[in-house]
Amino acid sequence: MSNFIDLFAYEFFQKAFLAAIFASISCGIVGSYIVSRRIVFISGGITHASFGGIGLAFLLGFNPLLGAVIFAVGSALGIQFFTRVAKVREDSSIAIFWSLGMALGIIFVFMTPGYTPNLMSYLFGNILTVTIPELTWMFILNIVIIFFFSFYFQKILYIAFDEEFARASGLPVNLFNYITITLVALTVVLNIRVVGIILILSLLTIPQATANLFTKNFKNLIISSSVIAFFGTMAGLFVSYFLDIPSGATIIFTLVVIFGVARLYKHFF
Repeated sequence: MSNFIDLFAYEFFQKAFLAAIFASISCGIVGSYIVSRRIVFISGGITHASFGGIGLAFLLGFNPLLGAVIFAVGSALGIQFFTRVAKVREDSSIAIFWSLGMALGIIFVFMTPGYTPNLMSYLFGNILTVTIPELTWMFILNIVIIFFFSFYFQKILYIAFDEEFARASGLPVNLFNYITITLVALTVVLNIRVVGIILILSLLTIPQATANLFTKNFKNLIISSSVIAFFGTMAGLFVSYFLDIPSGATIIFTLVVIFGVARLYKHFF
C-alpha cells in the first residue's frame, strides 16, 4: 500500500492522476451521449481524422494537439454537414473523413524531416507524459461540458432519444447537433494523450457499456460510467507502472476486464 501512496510524491504521477479525473468526467458524459445516440462510429471517424492534424503539426512544427483539434472539429462539422445538408449517407461521410484524415496524417508524417519520436504517444497514449497546458485544457473542457449538459439536460435528452419529437417540439435540433458533435471532437482530441488515437474510442464506450448493465437512466449512466472510467484508468495506470508496460493499452485492457466481471456478475446474480 505504501508503494501506491509513494507514487503521489512524483510530479508526473500527480499530473497523471489529474488527467485520469478529467478524462473520466469528459468521457463519462460525452461517451454516455454517444452510446445513447448510437453514434459510436461517428466518434471513430472523428478520432482517426484527427491524425491528419497531428501529421500536419509535425510537418509545420506547431503543437500536434492544435492540429488534431482543427482536423477533429472540421471533420465533425463536415460529417454533420454532409449528412444533414448535402444528403450524403452518414456511413459514407464518416468513411470519407476517416480515410482522408489517416491518409493525410501518413503523408505529412512521411514528409516531415527527421524522426518523429512523440508519434507513438499520440497513437497509443501515455498518460504519464501529460503536461500542465494539456491538463489546463482538459479542465476547461470539463467545465464547458458540465455546464452545457447541466443547463440543457432535458433538451439533450429529448434529442438523444427522439430527435423527430424534439424537432416537432420546436427545439433547435441542428444547432444542438453541431454543438454536441464539436464537444465530442474536443473530448476525443484532448484525451488522446491518455489512451491514444487508436484506443480513445474504448474510453468513450466501455465504461458506458459496463454502467448500462445496471442502469437505463441517462443521468445515472453518466455518473456511473464516469466512476467506472476513473477506477479503470487508475487501476490500469498502476498496473502499467509496476509492470512497465504501455499505459494506454493497459487502461483499456483493465476496463474490458471490469466489463467482463460486471457481465458475469449480472448473469449469475
